[in-house]
Amino acid sequence: MTADTPLSGRLDDDDYPAYTMGRAAEMLGTTPGFLRAIGEARLITPLRSEGGHRRYSRYQLRIAARARELVDQGTPIDAACRIVILEDQLEEAQRINAEYRRAAAEGSG
Repeated sequence: MTADTPLSGRLDDDDYPAYTMGRAAEMLGTTPGFLRAIGEARLITPLRSEGGHRRYSRYQLRIAARARELVDQGTPIDAACRIVILEDQLEEAQRINAEYRRAAAEGSG
């Protein structure tokens, strides 16, 4: 997606870094420190504006919200980040497996 893409197209993009750290923290009901911590744990890597400020996408906010749920339940932040990463990997593996099964079913039919 380029700067020439209309604003409405960028806002519909789950990966477009539309949210500042302050706004992201507010939306999640957490602190900027929490967002920095999950960044340090490599759960999410925010993009940086030209001025060096962190910017978050809707996809990243969903990931951060899941980590916050786990932390709120008493899970240490590093463990919560690892759990979210593993959940994401499992979901992707299941998606790929379903695609292979569909392809195999179409090939045998």
